[in-house]
Amino acid sequence: MKIFGDTNSGNCLKVKWVCDRLALPYRWIDIDTIKGETRTPEFLKLNGAGQVPTVEFDDGRTLAQSNAIIRYLARGSALIPSDAYAAAKMDEWMFWEQYSHEPYIAVCRFQMVYLKKPASELDPEKVKRGYAALARMEQHLSASRCLAGEAFSLADVSLLAYTRVAHEGGFDLTGYPSARRWIGESERALGLPAAK
Repeated sequence: MKIFGDTNSGNCLKVKWVCDRLALPYRWIDIDTIKGETRTPEFLKLNGAGQVPTVEFDDGRTLAQSNAIIRYLARGSALIPSDAYAAAKMDEWMFWEQYSHEPYIAVCRFQMVYLKKPASELDPEKVKRGYAALARMEQHLSASRCLAGEAFSLADVSLLAYTRVAHEGGFDLTGYPSARRWIGESERALGLPAAK
């Protein structure tokens, strides 16, 4: 299996983390999105949307969208709850991540880290919605060890990707002790060093 990804992307790292956690063999192929490497004719043959991550399986089939990829790779593993309702709650968090978390936390991070914008130039609405996402996570995690119950799942992998580096997008996590606890536990569950 080949993973076409950018190591600066939390969405790409999700795929790497799941493969590493499940000891799935893969070859990582670095794609620099800033240099437009997702727009080459060769890459567009793999993924017509021109996005990473993209996985190419040994039989030539491809799959895109980080949460779809990790959902496929983790089938039959402990990362997906065996209880149907718990699995649906996991999916609920994963869909929420792409719609109500990533567009704000990750976009602010991208603008500050890669476009070198100061925090004062970020879109106030994106910042507001990013904090709303963090507040929702904090409320939930104050009563639950993990996002989809007490067991670590793909929901935690999915939300960890950009929450652990939210500070790089100007978000102050000081007032989110449950989220900070969860970040540390999730990083340890994946064997990751603590985010700087």
